Amino acid sequence: MNKELIINAAPQSVDIALLEDKKLVELHTENADARFGVGDLYLGKVKKLIPGLNAAFIDVGFEKDAFLHYSDLSPYVRSILKFTKMAINEKAEDDIDFSNFKIEPEIVKTGKIAEVLSGKPNILVQILKEPIAAKGPRLSCELSLPGRFVVITPFNNIVAVSRKIHSSEERKRLQKIIESFRSNNFGVIVRTAAEGKSAAELQEDMLSLVETWKQIQQNLKGAVAPTRIMSEEGKTHSILRDLLSEDFNRIVVNDKNIFNETKIYLQKIAPEKEDILSLHNNGAPIFDSFGVTRQVKASFGKTVNLPSGAYLILEHTEALHVIDVNSGYKSVGNNQEQNALETNLEAAAEIARQLRLRDIGGIIVVDFIDMKLPENKKKLVEQMGRFMAIDRAKHAVLPISKFGLMQITRQRMKPEMSINTMEVCPSCNGTGKISSTLVLEDEIEKNLSYLIMQKHKSLTIEVHPILYAYLTKGIPSKRFKWRMKFKQKIRIRKNTNFYLTEFKFFDANDEEIKI
Repeated sequence: MNKELIINAAPQSVDIALLEDKKLVELHTENADARFGVGDLYLGKVKKLIPGLNAAFIDVGFEKDAFLHYSDLSPYVRSILKFTKMAINEKAEDDIDFSNFKIEPEIVKTGKIAEVLSGKPNILVQILKEPIAAKGPRLSCELSLPGRFVVITPFNNIVAVSRKIHSSEERKRLQKIIESFRSNNFGVIVRTAAEGKSAAELQEDMLSLVETWKQIQQNLKGAVAPTRIMSEEGKTHSILRDLLSEDFNRIVVNDKNIFNETKIYLQKIAPEKEDILSLHNNGAPIFDSFGVTRQVKASFGKTVNLPSGAYLILEHTEALHVIDVNSGYKSVGNNQEQNALETNLEAAAEIARQLRLRDIGGIIVVDFIDMKLPENKKKLVEQMGRFMAIDRAKHAVLPISKFGLMQITRQRMKPEMSINTMEVCPSCNGTGKISSTLVLEDEIEKNLSYLIMQKHKSLTIEVHPILYAYLTKGIPSKRFKWRMKFKQKIRIRKNTNFYLTEFKFFDANDEEIKI
């Protein structure tokens, strides 16, 4: 699989498109003034404790207080509270020796948030989900700092290896390497990308993250809540950090500054990949040059067409997303069951892509075409799982219910990507309705009467051909009735460029009369 990252910089935002074999699979937008992104660290102030929800509302500087549930507190929250207080009050010349920091006892899973956060203290929190609709950010105290090969989790000493690394020998090797240089009070999660990497590469990544933690400690000195302590890397860097692999063969940028920043970042994390970066400067819009614009317009509507002639209909409600699979004009040469299976498998691949592309989260219900054979239903569920396997968001695919519905849950960390691919209808102005012919006729007659009262002579009305036919046909025609009523000749002519309800008046010199 060939992967390409196309980066389109605009004055107020940066749009990032990820292509897999030329097909758009992810689209991200990073605003110039972006705040409260997933992974950002904030010093928050506990504003309100809600015992009934076992949760708290935290002021992090957003217009709405952020939400922190007990389950997101982290077992080490007492240590975080202690560290936060020490770091804020720390003198400029002093530094906390974190490796010798005394870890407090863990909280119990069934505890009460009012007991843990009594006194409404300041607390170091991390954005778990961005603000969505009318909701503020969702927070977590399970702090983590992601790197290229490892993720460090302060306040514990647990070393875990990604389950996607299947070789037991490799898992043992990686765990042994990490334990050899891991500092006390830093837990480590070894990422899939670490497979086969040397001890030097892993140590360099680890030390970089430890330095980031030291910078967080420095930023806490004298800090007053609410304030941002540390920002997650920009979207471009985070995508490269998480996804950069041998499959990547091109990164194209249309902005010199971002080009230079990305070049420096690549030199840091993957020097061997520096030559895949290029600057787009041929004059054409970068998204047009790489077919992104066309794919966006085809992929973000309510209806998504599939190559076979089948299509998807995507609907959003407050509670869930609904996707309906329709066979359309797909060939029915096979038997009905086989045809349904083929259509459903094709739809499943596109649905997995749509979930990533639009970043749809929450509950998704898919109404596939009915199939009778249990083995076909099982095959569809298995294939759906494979299509979803490359999705970075946490998800679960449930078996097809007796009503033929598949339920999917997908982690939602930011607002769903929504791009309007429709244009407002010039005839109805987006209402879906236009004036009836009788109402339109009355409106023309009213304006005609006004112009004649203003002493205009030899008037010409220009209208759409359909309206022209309505006004000039019949015995007597409407044109003839107007001639008799106003005692002067009224000319009507057609214009194929007009909207159905559009009309204009012209005087004897064929100059338009503005009303």
